[in-house]
Parts: sequence; structure tokens; C-alpha cells
Amino acid sequence: MLEQTNVKTLEKVVVRFSGDSGDGMQLAGNIFTNVSAGIGNQVSTFPDYPAEIRAPQGSLGGVSGFQVSVGNKVHTPGDHCDVLVAMNPAALKQNHHHVNPGGVIIVDIDSFKEADLRKALYSTDEPFKELGIKAQVVEVPVTTLTKEALADSGLDNKSVLKCRNIFALGLVCWLFDRPLESALHFLRKKFARKPAIFEANSKVINAGYNYGANRHASVSTYRIESEPARPGVYTDINGNTATAWGLIMASEKSDRPLFLGSYPITPATDILQELAKRKDLGVKALQMEDEIAGVCSAIGASFAGNLAVTSTSGPGLALKSEGIGLAVIAELPLVVIDVQRGGPSTGLPTKTEQTDLLQALYGRNGESPVAVVAPATPTDCFTMAFEASRIAIEHMTPVILLTDAFIGNGSSAWRIPDSDEYPEIKPNYISPEKAAEISWRPYLRDEKTKVRYWAIPGTEGLTHRLGGLEKDYVTGAISTDPENHEKMVYTRREKIARIADDIPALEVIGDDDADTLLLGWGGTYGHLRTAAQDLCSEGRKVAFTHFRYINPLPSNTGEVLRSYKKVIVAELNTGQFADYLQAKYPDVRIERINKVQGQPFLVEEVVEGVKRIMDEK
Repeated sequence: MLEQTNVKTLEKVVVRFSGDSGDGMQLAGNIFTNVSAGIGNQVSTFPDYPAEIRAPQGSLGGVSGFQVSVGNKVHTPGDHCDVLVAMNPAALKQNHHHVNPGGVIIVDIDSFKEADLRKALYSTDEPFKELGIKAQVVEVPVTTLTKEALADSGLDNKSVLKCRNIFALGLVCWLFDRPLESALHFLRKKFARKPAIFEANSKVINAGYNYGANRHASVSTYRIESEPARPGVYTDINGNTATAWGLIMASEKSDRPLFLGSYPITPATDILQELAKRKDLGVKALQMEDEIAGVCSAIGASFAGNLAVTSTSGPGLALKSEGIGLAVIAELPLVVIDVQRGGPSTGLPTKTEQTDLLQALYGRNGESPVAVVAPATPTDCFTMAFEASRIAIEHMTPVILLTDAFIGNGSSAWRIPDSDEYPEIKPNYISPEKAAEISWRPYLRDEKTKVRYWAIPGTEGLTHRLGGLEKDYVTGAISTDPENHEKMVYTRREKIARIADDIPALEVIGDDDADTLLLGWGGTYGHLRTAAQDLCSEGRKVAFTHFRYINPLPSNTGEVLRSYKKVIVAELNTGQFADYLQAKYPDVRIERINKVQGQPFLVEEVVEGVKRIMDEK
């Protein structure tokens, strides 16, 4: 009779897969995430890529990680993990501190030979003792068992070793009672053109699952509670894919063809790759020769009547600045997506930061205002990509969409929305009949919104030219008149300000009696909201709000900020949003919690920061 395992019931659980860059940790993590989302769990992921293209095998610099939290009320990938899978000594050394006390560490003991320990810079031959590990360590001969499972497969040794990650995935699926049928579905889809590889991985994932079931050691296993989900079709989706799909929805709702002109750059390239697959939906995606060509091609497409988009990361946004300025003075709709990463210059290409905010707000010559929005989660990237497109088209302006590497690469469970859940996008067209009625010129505008009319080239009677030289407010002809220039500057500024009438008010959640407000913007949402909840559960009176609309700010922002004695801004930079708010509302004292390490916040960091500020006299 098999020994009864120690079963822990948890509201949510965190798993971290770690190994060499080539060990397939991202694939194993993604499949586990998809399987968990498919059975109704909420999920949040954090792919942690090394910055090196391919560091030496077994070295500390080449460790790749993938952390996922699954369960209920999941807003973050978790500060620490309950289970760590370490495929070699380097992965263990880099990640053991992430494990909760009493957690489980699964290691491929076949990879812990003396040479492996030396590569990972261990000073002794007892790695677990040297690291002071207190967790339950499960030593599994993953490499040996993978080879045994594929002894008759006909695959070469290199191909066999590539399946080790799937053995580990099978063992983790057993540990959390995940259905193998779902995992096999994803493997079958991934290796549809390589049936021999699928068959090998099918054998290996079953071998890993059966090893856990047959070993049945005194290792804690986990049952994750679940709650009924809103009916619908769910999938696991990362932020970059959600962004691409949100643009497609906006194209459908505006009846404008979607054009993307972009240059590949980490971590934004996936948006270009996803849209390049969507020719069936009429999407035109062009890989341009550089960042400047990317934005200029999009400006041309916008002039021609397209929903025009260009995507990049921080260094590319700098290169696009002159082109964005051209779109500002031409008053053309343009969506600029910046998936922020660590900087400056090349900086930390695979790590996350929120350090491009001031560049997005002010990084152009002259008075060059644009709308700026920022999604809060991977799934919110869909909504805010749609919103950025709507604002760009309906208000005839460039809009910068600030995502970041954390939510761009990270994923969440997402219910695929129905089309009628999103509104129609209404371009401010000028018809030939109305043009004749009002003696139309290119810069005539709706005086209520200050939005100029959009004339689609090729429409009879609407011939016009736009460009980078200042234009006369009425005639649209080139003008160097000082007073006209000042009028145009203030008009373009006012046009952006009036977008505040067309966006949602700021919402506050948490303790109604709170005198401290914690706030953030963009991809820090999950960590800050969880921190606020934890503080409230400790009896601290804290409220929380989050900004997705940056310029203009929601119309009730001042009212909200002035309602609290202490306002704390937490962000992954040195205080850019805090400075922005302080300049807008000088009568409000803004406190700050900042982190600039290329890593997302830990919830406990935010909790401790808020406590410190609240306790200051």
C-alpha cells in the first residue's frame, strides 16, 4: 500500500521553473500556465530571461526562469515560490532564496556532478548544505529517467536531452493534480509538424507524472481551491499578444485597415510577429529597416486613412521622437507602443522598468503634447491597445501606449470578449458635402473638442497637404505668423486636455476611512493592489488607486489626491510619475517608493515601504 502524501490546500500556489537558457523552462512554464488556466485557475506569470544571448552552459549568467502563480485572487506571480524546479546547480544557486519556508525544491540530481558544481562557482561538494537550504529537496534523476523513457525512440542524444524539461513538467503536473490531457494538447499543437518529437515528449511527460505517483514520497502535494468563473472561452495570453489583438479589435470597430510599421527590438518584437500572422484579417505588418522608418511608414499609412501603429522599446522611442512630432503638428492619428525595458541606452534589454514615462510625456522638441496611456495587466493590454486606438482616431492625435517587459512577457487567464463588449470607434470624418458647406480646410476643427476633421486622400473635393511646418489655423497654408503659432500651440494642447472628458474617472478601492492612499500606474497594478489588501488585513487604513490614463489624467485626480493626508506613489523608476503629479498638484505632498533593479516589485517591499511612510511623524 502506498504511503499517504501530505496534502496542503492553498488558495493559490507559486511554481518557479529554472535552468539553462536552452533547457526549455519558458515552454514548461507556459504549458503549466495554460493547463491551469484551462481548468479555471487565475494565473499570473513572470518570465525572467537572462540578458546574455547564450551564456556558457551551467554558468550563473545563463540561468533562465519562469515563475507562475495559480489559484484564486491572483494578481501577481508571487514574491516567493512554493515549488522550485532547478535543472542544474546554477539554477539552484540563483533561485533557492525564492522558495518559501517548507516549500519543495525539485532538482535534476544527474546535473549535480563535480564539474557542474564548479561551473556554478560552488566552493564545496555539498550544494544544499552550502546554500543553507531548509526546504524539502527532492532529488530526481531527470536526465537518466528521460533517457530510459526514450531508449527506443530513435532520437539522438541531443534531442533526448531537450525533453528533460517535459519530464519535470510531468512531475509538477502530478504534484498539483493537473490533467495531462491538456498538457498533451499543447504539446501536440506545438510539435504538429514534428510527430516524432511530439511522441517523445508524450512519453516523457507521462514518465514524469508516473514517477511522482509511484515514488509517493513524503513530499507535500497541493490542492488548489477554485471559484466559479464567468462563463466564456478562456485562454492564457501574454501582454504583447493581447496588445496585438486589441489593435485588431480596434481596426474592426473603426472600419479602418490596420497597419504596423516596426523594427524588431526586445521586448516588443512579439507584437510585430503576432500581427504579421494576421494577413487573414487584413493586417499589414511591415518590418522596416530601422526605428525611424517604422514611425514614418506608419505616419504615411495614417495619412492614407489607416489605423497606423508602430511598436518599440525605450531606445526606439527616442529615435521615433521626430516622427512623433510630425504626427503632432500634422494632427494625424498614430499609436506608438513602447514596451519599456531597463535603460539607459541598451541597458537591460530583457528586464522591466517604468523609466520611459517622462520621455513619453516630454521627449520631443517644441510644444508637442500627446496622449499617454498604460495598461495595468497582461490582459489589460488588450483593452488599452483598443483605447489607445480609439483616442488616436477620435481625437486625431498620436497616443503612446506604455507597457513594460513584465506585463508584455507575462501572462494571465483571459476570457475572450464578445465583439459587442467594445464600443464602435467613430472617426471624425469630413464628407464632401459637409466640406462644401463649411468651406473646409485641413485644419478646420470641431470647436467643442478641438479635433480637426479627417479627410481620406482620394475623396473627391478633399485634396490637401499636411507637413511639419506650422499652418494657419483657418486656411491650412504655411504660416510663420507669431500669434497664429501661439494659437496653434495652445489649440493642440487643449485638444489633448479635453480627452479627459472622454475617459473614465479614477476609482479608489480599499478602506473607506483611510487617510493614506497608495497609487501607481501601468504594470505595477497587481503588486500594489495586493500590498494594499495585505495592509488592510493587518488593520492599516489604506486605500488604493491605479492610473491607466496618464495624459490627460482623469478629471477627478485632484479631488482624489486631496482627500488623503498621505499620498504614496510606488513605481519602478526614481520617481517620474510622482514628480509629474507633484507638478500638477503642488498642494499635495507626494511620498515615494521606488525600485530600479530591472525586476518587478515584491509585495513585501511595497508593504514595508508603506508602513515606514505611515509611521513617520
